[in-house]
This record gives sequence, structure tokens and C-alpha cells, in this order.
Amino acid sequence: MGSERFDRFGAEASGRLANASDSDEGDRIIGEPRKAGHVLVVDDDPTIRRMVTGYFQEQDVPVGAVAGRQELHRHLAHSDPSLILLDLRLGQEDGLDLLREIRAHSDVPIIIMTGHRRDEVDRVVGLELGADDYIAKPFGLRELLARVRAVLRRQELGRAARTRNPERGGYRFGGWQLERRNRRLIDPAGDVVPLTKGEYGLLLAFVEAPQRTLSREQLLQATRIHEDIFDRSIDVQVLRLRRKLEANPSAPRVIKTERGLGYVFTLAVEPF
Repeated sequence: MGSERFDRFGAEASGRLANASDSDEGDRIIGEPRKAGHVLVVDDDPTIRRMVTGYFQEQDVPVGAVAGRQELHRHLAHSDPSLILLDLRLGQEDGLDLLREIRAHSDVPIIIMTGHRRDEVDRVVGLELGADDYIAKPFGLRELLARVRAVLRRQELGRAARTRNPERGGYRFGGWQLERRNRRLIDPAGDVVPLTKGEYGLLLAFVEAPQRTLSREQLLQATRIHEDIFDRSIDVQVLRLRRKLEANPSAPRVIKTERGLGYVFTLAVEPF
């Protein structure tokens, strides 16, 4: 492991950044604003922060660390980490709430760090809220780094595929299939379900961010690039889409409403 250099990791993280050390107060990456290409550790335990950042630095992995919500917000104001390692037990702060806050405005890969096996519910909820992976404490540093590299590798492969063929392939979910090239929705019986351009844009926004709460503003911004739905409310568009996807649109199970927040596409999605 020690012989593995950051050359491979840097390609996955799409950028390099000078190493940063950790302190009890939580350090930030030193340098000019909007730095990218580093792993950010969010943990209130200074021992964990020093252990993880020290090991990552030994492996030539750019890394920074913060202790909680306030320091994280300050860090994100001037830096764009490639991945966040987020502890779910942050003293008086709830790591799941912090995960929701991050996911409300960012798709940065997140690996959640949990306690013992009794925290299975937290792990499941964390994954449902949009975490990309999890690791339970106590963990081995080699395994942690391997998980970080695996998540970044998946992200880079997906980005490269979309860049090469932005309109090829599609998504499978719950027996359904959405084809990008033909903009076709195929139901579990194999029949084509017609979609308007607005419905296609809305569904595409959902399947590209499954099991994450999307605000009405986010959905509006996503659908504008596909269809001029300025004069129609997102709620009406969601209702129309539900009528095509749901067995019972009045009791939706695929596109659920998160009161005061927006909507969430509940099914697992497999790109192809």
C-alpha cells in the first residue's frame, strides 16, 4: 500500500492539492480559494482526524480535516473537496442532518463513518440520504483508503462515460427502463410509455439523483435544460409523472413528497 503513489488517485479525484495537516480545532486546506482534489475528514475526535490525515498524507493523498458543522461550512466556502469522510456522531451535532445539508446543494461523494454494529439503522438511513458508502469504526486505514479510491473510481468512470456518450445508455429502476437516446420510458411489461419533453426532463433529474431529496428549485433548474416549463408548476409535472409511474398515484411510492423540502425518487437506479 505504501508503494502506491497518488498518480492513480489523482486521476480519480481530478486534481491535486497541497497536503494539509490537522489540529484539534480542525484545519483547512491552505492555499488560494476554491481548491479542489482533496479528501475532507469531518470528525469531532482529534485522534481520528490526526490518524486519518496522517495516513493519507503518507500515501500522497491530499487531505484536510474539520471538527464539525461550522468548520465544514467555512471550508466549503473556499474549497471543493473530491470526497467527504463524514462521521455520524459529531458530539451534539447529528451527522445525518449534516449529510442532508450537503446533499441539498452538492453531489460530492460522501463516505459515512459509523460506530458499532448497533448503528445499522444510521447506516441504512445515511445511504438512503445519498451517502456513497460507509465504514464502521474501528476501521483499518488501508480499508478506508481502498473505499475512498473505489468511490472516486466509480465517479470518474461515470463522468467519463457521460462525457463520451452523453445521450447513450439510460437507467433501470424497479423493472422500468429509461432510454436516453430515444427518450423512451419502457414499463416492466415491455410497453413504451409516452413522455412529454417536460416529463422526460423531470424523470431524468430524478434518476440522476435517486433516493435524494430534490427541492422544487433544483427540479426546475434541471428541467429547464430539457423543456420550457416556466409557466407550469413542478407540482403539476410531478403529478403527471406519477400517473405514469405509480400503481396508485394518490398514494405514491416511487416519487414521494418531502414536506417543506421537495421530492425524492425512492427506487434504486442502475445506469446502463
